[in-house]
Amino acid sequence: MTDRELIARIARSAGGRAGYKQLVRELGLGGGRERRLLLEQLARLTARGRLVKIDREQWSLSQTAAARDNLAAGRLDMHRDGYGFVRPNARQEITGDIFIPPNEIGNAMQGDQVLVEVEPPKADGRRQGRIVRILTRHNPTVVGTFHYARPAQWSGETEHPPGWHTVTPFDERMTQPIFIPPDEPLPEPREAPSPHRVLGSDVARHASLEGLIVDVEITRWPTPTRPPLGRVVEVLGSPDDFGVDVEMMIRKHQLPRVFPEDVLAEARAVAHLEPKIVARRADFRSLPIVTIDGETARDFDDAVLVTERIDSQGDMGYELQVHIADVAEYVTTGSALDREARLRGTSVYFPDRAIPMLPHELSSGICSLRPREDRLVLSCILQLDSAGRIESYEILEGVICSAARMTYTEVHAILEGDEETRDRYENLVPAFERMRRLAMLMNKRREERGSIDFDLPEPVIQFDEHGQMSGVTRAERTWANRLIEEFMLAANECVATWLEDLGVPSLYRIHEKPEPRRVVQFEELAASFGFSLGLGPLPVKRMQFGGERREMHGRGRNPRTHEVPEDIAVTPRMYQKLAAKIEGKPEERILSYLMLRSLMQARYSEINEGHFALAAPTYTHFTSPIRRYPDLIVHRIAKALLRAGVEGKGELAEDRLSSPWSHPNEALDDARVPHLPRAPRKRPGRDRVLDPPIPEAELAQIAEETSQTERRAAEAERELVEWKKVRFMQDRVGEEFGALVLNPTKYGLFVELTDLFVEGLVPIDSMRGDRYTWRENTHEIVGEHTGRIFRAGDRVQVILDRILHQERRLQFSLVEEGIPLTGKRPPKPSKKSKKKRGEKGASGPSFRPPAARGKKPGKRPRK
Repeated sequence: MTDRELIARIARSAGGRAGYKQLVRELGLGGGRERRLLLEQLARLTARGRLVKIDREQWSLSQTAAARDNLAAGRLDMHRDGYGFVRPNARQEITGDIFIPPNEIGNAMQGDQVLVEVEPPKADGRRQGRIVRILTRHNPTVVGTFHYARPAQWSGETEHPPGWHTVTPFDERMTQPIFIPPDEPLPEPREAPSPHRVLGSDVARHASLEGLIVDVEITRWPTPTRPPLGRVVEVLGSPDDFGVDVEMMIRKHQLPRVFPEDVLAEARAVAHLEPKIVARRADFRSLPIVTIDGETARDFDDAVLVTERIDSQGDMGYELQVHIADVAEYVTTGSALDREARLRGTSVYFPDRAIPMLPHELSSGICSLRPREDRLVLSCILQLDSAGRIESYEILEGVICSAARMTYTEVHAILEGDEETRDRYENLVPAFERMRRLAMLMNKRREERGSIDFDLPEPVIQFDEHGQMSGVTRAERTWANRLIEEFMLAANECVATWLEDLGVPSLYRIHEKPEPRRVVQFEELAASFGFSLGLGPLPVKRMQFGGERREMHGRGRNPRTHEVPEDIAVTPRMYQKLAAKIEGKPEERILSYLMLRSLMQARYSEINEGHFALAAPTYTHFTSPIRRYPDLIVHRIAKALLRAGVEGKGELAEDRLSSPWSHPNEALDDARVPHLPRAPRKRPGRDRVLDPPIPEAELAQIAEETSQTERRAAEAERELVEWKKVRFMQDRVGEEFGALVLNPTKYGLFVELTDLFVEGLVPIDSMRGDRYTWRENTHEIVGEHTGRIFRAGDRVQVILDRILHQERRLQFSLVEEGIPLTGKRPPKPSKKSKKKRGEKGASGPSFRPPAARGKKPGKRPRK
């Protein structure tokens, strides 16, 4: 029985709910295996949020449960101070984060899927609730630091003190230690024989578990009055041992790291090229097609070729061939490989290793477009005019033989005129020069429609010969990188346009319009630097928060009135124009980060809503099926249509890919391309209607799952980099650094070291020489007596004071008086102005839009 059929059966049951025994009886299930598969299917649908477990053996549709009992199912995110937030799963009536007070958490833990009883919304729209049931536990195991018991009296006769040992979770959001019962046997530290771990003999040299990183299985979940119990199942080693930090992140984020034997066996069985499959495909093996990747890449899933042609106007145009590894030929629907790939969702890339979505036999073997080896591909052939505009395209199955495995460094050297590299690749030099010319034209076309390109520096971790981190440098982004980006963007848009025009259900990569609150917050901060998006007057509504009214009651003071922005006609072109204005200016770095923070997070969806940052009406992910499951799904849909006789060709009108976001100030009257109805496509020459390759309901599930696995991977990658930075800085306490103020907050100044790309906090209570306060309306920290002001973008000198290992944060302090600070100091106020307390230090910007919460800047969104 499919997921869709099971959900439909539960929906038809009385009250929209069904019990386990009821389903067994109605489905006529026999032995234990069939019943076990049913339980696994119910658990999987519950984890996705499609079902809600409302009793021990009863399930209901999530929409039904929410509408009937004001319940919402979602994931719990804890805060180290004890409270939490639940973000409801998709397709529920209740949206937005739900605040859970500490006394309403119950026995839930970080990451659990929970059922929440939601209170009516408050005046400001915020919601609060209480957890009524744990639906799915997220942490069957917890990684943390082991500590032996410390009894009052210990004779020393035993090797270790008796009593209840504890494990302090590595995740600071898990505030309770895990207790290990006295009678629970402890494993001995030893070298791990498993090939799935990158741990050496360092593990075996420890005679004691004290202070080591261990993985603990939870044997008794916590309650409001009892802590969790567990047993140590694995010893990872000391935090300083090589590879332990990666193993910690893998276990903390519950990343699947071991391929089951049936998956490996299937990978070995399918990892070969069938001559009969090659024979029925378009043959590109004689062409000088190349791959261009980073030096450390092991999986090559895209190859390109640019040639010249005569366009529709008779001018010299271009043909761009984008060939993508045909992973769908080897990973078929419902296979063991497919189940594991869907579970992982994406490959995870750490600085010194990777966790692939597919086994090595596929990811680095038969699916990787290695040089001088025949490989199956799904190709997108684009015809472009002399200005770089796409005139037409064709999608087809092919076979290639890559002429060379090129790196970004080599291509950059060729384009920059390095004679030695140009001599080595003499036959390919004209091809790379054509690629650059075409990429520059395509980039110009994207700029014309308003596509945003944040060229933010990204940190690259450097390692010494022992595998230890030796420094952090800026990632170089040259035209060698950018030409591949342009070609992949074009192929993704063409495939998405083809599928949408056919009216076939598919997966899209969408990036929604930014929230008005975030836009106003950015406009406020940009105004302090003298810049603006050019929004004009902002529509707002005024309100007072209930919490502040209660706080001010009886004090003789009126609560503050907040201005909450309504919908704002913001467009990508506004961001693009501002990015052009600040290019090369001292404020470029900080304002680029602030712009990025104001945007939404891109995600997958079965409904096309366009891509705001790219200013694209239709966009998908097609070009990385080795490392992303959504790309594999799009390949399956495309291959199913091609094999059903659907033509893979399409033509694009002049404004077909213009920006769908229009504004009166822009020369785009109404360029939005209307969405075609999702009607099935008739097969040419036949009367029957083609069924969609993948039902839209299943695509919705896949979109939600893969968006979550993408966020999980990004969080693990980011956290490991931050952890390595903290470990790298532990020997530099007391040193002085130049820094950039990223974000002043009520806690202090978040700063980034100028040369090391390392972030930390200057606590506001550590700032000496004055009493400093946080001004929320201007996002400044101001000294009461001196009037010294600190804003985002200021340059300061800081000293590394301490390292907070548990929080994995760096704490800095400003240099002592006598060493110049660059925080802006306004003129000293006159005696007359000093009498007016409200005028002290008044030097902020004249623009005063509504205040909003600060947040640390993040990385460039994945497109």
